[in-house]
Amino acid sequence: MSGFSALGKMLVLLGVFIILMGLLLMMGDKIPWIGRLPGDIVIKKEKFTFYFPLTTSILISLLITLFFALFRK
Repeated sequence: MSGFSALGKMLVLLGVFIILMGLLLMMGDKIPWIGRLPGDIVIKKEKFTFYFPLTTSILISLLITLFFALFRK
């Protein structure tokens, strides 16, 4: 039964993570600095816009890494 207990805990943590990511995506428009940090690349031409949120991606990656490191044990 120990294997099922560990699997259950992992599924619960994964569910909480998915819910938090969903809430973040729903509220993304209401957080003004998401996607507009220094280091995010935006190239605008007449009929073309290229957007690469480099700094935002690094920040989100660090937050996810910290989240998983805290709940590793």
